[in-house]
Amino acid sequence: MANTTNFSVRMDSDIKKKCEALYKELGMNLTTAINVFLRQSLRVGGFPFDVTLNTPNATTIAAMNEAERLAKDPSTKRYSDVEEALRELKR
Repeated sequence: MANTTNFSVRMDSDIKKKCEALYKELGMNLTTAINVFLRQSLRVGGFPFDVTLNTPNATTIAAMNEAERLAKDPSTKRYSDVEEALRELKR
């Protein structure tokens, strides 16, 4: 067995509960998930994901989801070019 140690982390209790439920669905506990994160951090030499401020907010995400839904909906009005769409807007 590997040499192990304990460490404490202070976190929001709601976040902890949500993460425990998420990782349980993935077949692991929070300790295993944290170990996966730390091991992947070592493999890539930093965060195992992009840390940016460019994440869309809830309004933008909702708009993107709506656009995807409309693109897949065969009853959505389609235009052959921008001029046609603009003429429709001017009506």
